[in-house]
Amino acid sequence: MTVVGDRPEEGVAASSNPLASTDAFARRHIGPSEPEVRTMLEALGFASLDGLLDAAIPESIRLRRSLELPAPASEHAMLAELRGLADRNQVWRSYLGMGYHDCVTPPVILRNILENPGWYTAYTPYQPEISQGRLEMLLNFQTTVIDLTGLPIANASLLDESTAAAEAMALAQAVARGDRNAFLVAEDCHPQTIEVIRTRARARGWEVKVTPPDAFAFDDGVFGVLVQYPATDGAIRDQRALADAAHDAGAVVVAASDLLALTLLTPPGEWGADVVVGSAQRFGVPLGYGGPHAAFFATREEYKRQIPGRIIGVSRDDAGEPALRMALQTREQHIRRERATSNVCTAQVLLAVVAAAYAVYHGPEGLRAIAARVRRVARALAAGVERLGHEVAHARYFDTVRVRTSDERREEILAAARQRLINLRVHEGDIVVALDETVTAEDLADLLDCFGAEGALDPAELAGGADGPWGDGFDRTSDFLTHPVFTRYHAEHEMLRYLKRLETRDLSLTTSMIPLGSCTMKLNAAAEMLPITWREFAGIHPFAPVEQAAGYAVLFGQLEAWLAEITGFAGVSLQPNAGSQGELTGLLVIRAWHESRGEAERDVCLIPASAHGTNPASAVMAGMRVVVVATDADGNVDLADLEAKAARHADRLAALMITYPSTHGIFEEGITRICDVVHGGGGQVYLDGANMNAMVGVARPGDFGADVCHLNLHKTFCIPHGGGGPGMGPIGVAEHLVPFLPGHPVVPVGGAALGPVSAAPWGSPSILPISWAYIRMLGAEGLRRATEVAILAANYVAERLDAHFPVLYRGSGGRVAHECIIDPRALKAGTGIDATDIAKRLMDYGFHAPTVSFPVAGTLMIEPTESESKAELDRFCDALVSIREEIALVERGELDAEDNPLRRAPHTAAAVTADHWDRPYSREIAAYPSPATREHKFWPAVGRVDSAYGDRNLVCACPPIEEYAGAAGP
Repeated sequence: MTVVGDRPEEGVAASSNPLASTDAFARRHIGPSEPEVRTMLEALGFASLDGLLDAAIPESIRLRRSLELPAPASEHAMLAELRGLADRNQVWRSYLGMGYHDCVTPPVILRNILENPGWYTAYTPYQPEISQGRLEMLLNFQTTVIDLTGLPIANASLLDESTAAAEAMALAQAVARGDRNAFLVAEDCHPQTIEVIRTRARARGWEVKVTPPDAFAFDDGVFGVLVQYPATDGAIRDQRALADAAHDAGAVVVAASDLLALTLLTPPGEWGADVVVGSAQRFGVPLGYGGPHAAFFATREEYKRQIPGRIIGVSRDDAGEPALRMALQTREQHIRRERATSNVCTAQVLLAVVAAAYAVYHGPEGLRAIAARVRRVARALAAGVERLGHEVAHARYFDTVRVRTSDERREEILAAARQRLINLRVHEGDIVVALDETVTAEDLADLLDCFGAEGALDPAELAGGADGPWGDGFDRTSDFLTHPVFTRYHAEHEMLRYLKRLETRDLSLTTSMIPLGSCTMKLNAAAEMLPITWREFAGIHPFAPVEQAAGYAVLFGQLEAWLAEITGFAGVSLQPNAGSQGELTGLLVIRAWHESRGEAERDVCLIPASAHGTNPASAVMAGMRVVVVATDADGNVDLADLEAKAARHADRLAALMITYPSTHGIFEEGITRICDVVHGGGGQVYLDGANMNAMVGVARPGDFGADVCHLNLHKTFCIPHGGGGPGMGPIGVAEHLVPFLPGHPVVPVGGAALGPVSAAPWGSPSILPISWAYIRMLGAEGLRRATEVAILAANYVAERLDAHFPVLYRGSGGRVAHECIIDPRALKAGTGIDATDIAKRLMDYGFHAPTVSFPVAGTLMIEPTESESKAELDRFCDALVSIREEIALVERGELDAEDNPLRRAPHTAAAVTADHWDRPYSREIAAYPSPATREHKFWPAVGRVDSAYGDRNLVCACPPIEEYAGAAGP
């Protein structure tokens, strides 16, 4: 957390350079050239970008000065500067554990997934026909989790282990019988998990009792329990009796566990756990100083409709072939809103894909071998320290050894470790050593040297014979990963081909623009992406001493200061590791501030009817009561309704959540009045920063009345969407709220009033260099130019399409912001064609659909971004104009109302090349509807997916391989 005025920018000068001197990166990031910008402006009737902005943005909020940011750096200079920061980090050997372990990312996975834009620039798989590769790998992830945990259903990942445990607590409370308010937590859980749970529970009014697990006291008020298996200090305990007692008391049993350990240990689902959570990080995902990593969440069949996040299910397409999709989508927050039990609207898809690929590449025998070696190394360490006169605390452990020793010897051991650049954990006075797959015989010898004399390592123990059974029912006897996908791709050549086949089934930004409104799918520049796998950023444990992350500290400080300047706020926290987490954190900050003033009763959150669905869900999770504010016919907040409801709830008004520019894609003229009304009622203004791409450099939320704003770094600030995650959702706050930014129990950060909201103190640090690089290379004028061109592109698209599909909302100046909503609803009555048909037909033209039916049902919301060239914008508009002409053929009866290219879209290569073709339109119209498709054709992998069938027949693990034949993959 950085407060403005304390900017560790180390001599970087502020920028006053005009755009003409902005270095080459601005020209590469911003798609339209100068002549194209002039042509687009002429089409809109403006002589300059300033004229367009005057028409689109209220004068009352305009920023009439340049942002105080460093002068822009070239790609080469930026990378050199970032390399200098990376070199200030120290990558020690960290055996700290607590859910984080060093690991080996197989190069075939590193190069072909993590560093591959074909995987990291894809969007959330809402359009399954062009997402089958990603969906298949996520199904592999779910299968891995299901098999290893021993539970029948899993989701496609969550944000981190600690927040997954908090989500499990919420599930337990939601399914509890009667009025129950207490959640029991074993004191040997990871400390960050305990504190995240406390943060979440405090907001909901739930009581968290942290005790030794054998001291759990079950009564009628307990709705759930959490145990760590293995514990944070390595102990493996028999939890069967505890699970039985919890079930007898009507409580849900949650186990936080370790996937690698579960290849050898009895799965929690077999001893009574109802929910199993944890992190898949050690399955090939770099430490990254804390993230991003894919958490996992598995549960029983009866809780499938309460499971948070996304579930990938097996359905079928219109040809009856197997096809994958996101299942049970009615649980999504934009449907359930304030009735939602979770605000999670994303996943860690890219990292879940890496973890799944790791499981596929190694297979069950490979994973067992890795786990056995890790356990063997731990046994050898334990034997060695015992020979040196130390006591090993636990008889059963997997990878983590707790060593009891005297205070004097402990300090000697720690000093010896520091001399060898080794990090060890001190837990309750003992030394805890957590080992991993990277540990070599030399590493183990060094560790034992720290504990005493040389020669304590017995090579025979490391070679074998020290990994026998635990006994007493602790050893795994059930099979796992029996599906053929986990045995076919162990040769690198086969794995490479498998990954490439999956990649080609997904439409990403490597194929065409992805014009999703509110999602800002813009260029993720290669120069921004390069540093994320540098060892100096990727190889640091999140709980390593902060002095070992000096480069990160500078990067955090600069990025926080830059974001504060961009938003107009006094302080920034980088801890929230998703937009949903940013929303929740901002509201918790507001609640903490009210409580500090003796106004804990303030719990009413006003939310416009047009808001993102995560907004009301976040408000409920923050312990607030949602009151909906109406919107008027122009899509604006109804000021009269706002004033009436603010007055009605003045004694309890906590906050207003508002998206700006609005969810309808316009700059509302009344925003300052809206803020004044809320402040007048004693509330705070929370601004959803999803649409910040329309404001950077031209308006600042902190200047026009907002008190809190979260930023989607995976939108405005260029962290790629990764097929549905990772994301980052830092918050900026006004000065009076700075003391209430989230803290952390392991690493000092933030204030003391609010506990942690994520497992790691800075969320997902290894992807923050992306946003740092974006700002560093554009500078103030480049950022402003990007905003201007984003607004220009949206208005250009609106102008081109309005005669074909009316633009639903415009601002008072007749212009939209950075996105527009087109309205095909009037066409349905005469043709039966709706927004979904248009979305599917766009696939035949080689495009991803815009956002469908949000925020207005039956419409399409388009956000072209600043990164797309005029040629690409025209190609997209031409496709929609051509689709409108196809609809006109249906209107005139020249195409059948049911059997036409839109209703039958998308068209697969298998369908178009089949021997039999009985459709009343040609194969050419089906497959090659535009000249561009003849130059480059992207083929949807499956036909239109039957969503209802998939929900009625929910399958969320890999089915028999025969069912994939010819459809979902080899």
